[in-house]
Order: sequence, then structure tokens, then C-alpha cells
Amino acid sequence: MMVKVLLYVAIIIQFIAMYYAIRLVRATKYNSIWILFIIGFVVLAAERVLQLVMSYGNHVSVWAMVWMDIVVSVCISIGVVLLDKLIIYIDRLNNHRQMTDKRILTAVLRTEERTRANFSKELHDGLGPLLSSAKISLSALSRGEMDASRRELLDNTLYVVEEAVRSLREISNNLSPHVLSDFGLARGIQNFIDRSSSLHNVKISFATNLKGDRYDTDIEVIMYRVVCELITNSLKHSGCSDIRLSLSTTGDVLELQYSDNGRGFNPQAIMDCGMGLSNMNSRINTLNGVFDIASAKGKGMRASVKVNVRGAVRPANDDESQRAERVQRLAAQRAQQRAERRQHKVK
Repeated sequence: MMVKVLLYVAIIIQFIAMYYAIRLVRATKYNSIWILFIIGFVVLAAERVLQLVMSYGNHVSVWAMVWMDIVVSVCISIGVVLLDKLIIYIDRLNNHRQMTDKRILTAVLRTEERTRANFSKELHDGLGPLLSSAKISLSALSRGEMDASRRELLDNTLYVVEEAVRSLREISNNLSPHVLSDFGLARGIQNFIDRSSSLHNVKISFATNLKGDRYDTDIEVIMYRVVCELITNSLKHSGCSDIRLSLSTTGDVLELQYSDNGRGFNPQAIMDCGMGLSNMNSRINTLNGVFDIASAKGKGMRASVKVNVRGAVRPANDDESQRAERVQRLAAQRAQQRAERRQHKVK
């Protein structure tokens, strides 16, 4: 009696499974693997019915049971083999899609950088000389005799033109930093830090063991943009007074460590809604790098970037290093002069 009850339960379960399997045929777009599994379910259900018939003393051919078992085994075996191939195909398809996405994003980033460079060149070569000529003309006028009111007006105009020239240089440099393209990643970051420090009352410490080494353009540009975005976010949103970052190479890995002592935030919430973190993550992904960020309310933030640079290193020559040092000293002098002019203007 117990055997019959168990057979009835098994038949009911088998038919329920078969019913839902048949319902999913359209959803699977009549996939051959799923059809093989359905055939297996149907044959198993029929086999359970025959077993129930045998439990009542009726004769059933042994060969019928054997052939049913063979059909079930063949269907399941072929289905499993095809399923394995399908999984491999899906993995390849996903890898291809990821590579395609990376190529598209890389092309977009390169186009963006080319557009920035073109805008920067047009501003520098077009508007820059005009403002410089206006500044020279005003300086020549200021050497002549004039009353106090005109002198004040001329001085104010000259100051406005000087500020316009300075702003133009900053805009041009932000669009396409020539120090980065000419002297490399470490110099480009240091130049950006010097300019940012002159505009904000925040201590920014930068340490690096890069000694003039150059990397592929994509690596230098993306790492530079990530550093600029991190510093800009800290200056605008964190309320920090101290920023520390280090850029180093260990073996074939270029590593950036960044931290500030600001108010902190929820990384996941910020990643979803803005501050450029998702954009930074996408940029680093195009380099097959790793971007990690950690923060908590009132505990500042820490960010880490690791990129494999194997085969992407271009040694810099001594002339470039010497030129970089001269440019660095000149940039520091200009930053100091701008700060002094602002203080003088305030007084």
C-alpha cells in the first residue's frame, strides 16, 4: 500500500514538473536543450505510470522499461553536453561584450581628449595673443602722463586684462595640460597640485617614486584625470584641510593612494548619484585596473587605484627631466606671483 501511495505522489510531482517545463518552452524560444529535458520529463512520467500499473499486478514488458530508461539517459546526457557548450558560449559572448564596451569607452575618452586639446589650442593660439597684445598696449599707455581718475581706470583695466590672460591659461591648461603631455604623469599631477594649492587653503602632500618615466598616453591621461577629480571633489565637498596622495610603481603595477580628512560620505550612495566616482571607475576599467574607495561619515575618505603597466613604460631622457624641472620652478613662481597679486588687490 505504501508503495502505491509513493508512486501516486511521484506521478503527481512528475506531471507538475512536466507541465511547468512545457509552459517554459516559448520563453526559452524552443531551445533544443530545453526540449530534450521535456522529453526526459515525459518519459519519466510515463515510466512512473507503468510502475504504478505493475504495482497492481499487471504485466509490463521489461524491454519497455529498459527503452524508457535509455531514452531518459540519452536526453539528459545530450542536454547536459549542450548546456555546457551553451554556458561556454554565453561566457564568450559576455567577454566579447565587455571588450566591446571597453573599446567604445576608450574611443569616447580619446575623442574627448582630442576635443579638449583642440579647444585648448584654439584658445591659446587665438584668444591668447589678442589679450597679450591688449595688455602690452595698456602697459604702454600707463607710462604716459594722466590724471588720477584716468590712471585708476587704466590700472583697473590692466588688472582685468591680466586676470583674463591668467584665466585663459588656466582654462587652456585644464582642457589639455601641456605639462602632462610634455613631461609625464608625476609632473602633470604636481603642476595641478601647485595650482590648486594657490587657490585653496588646503595642504596637499604628494609623494612619488616615478623618476621621469613615461607611460602610454591612455594611462597617463586617465590617471591624471582621476587624480584631478579626486582633488576637486575633496576641495569642493569634503571640507578637508589636508590631502595626501602617493603615486608609485612596484614591479609592473602603478599604484595611487589618496586620502583626505574631510567629513566623509557613503561611498555606494555617492557612486550611484554623482561626484564623478562612477566615471572614474569606468575610466580605470578601460585600463583593466582596480578602483577602490572607502569612507564613513566624519572619517574622511581613502581611494586606491592599481593599474598594470607591463609593456607600457617609456623611459624619459635627461633633457626632458631638466626641462620638467625648469617648468616646475616656473609654475611655482607664477603661482606665488598670483597669490601676491591677489593679496595686494585685497589690501
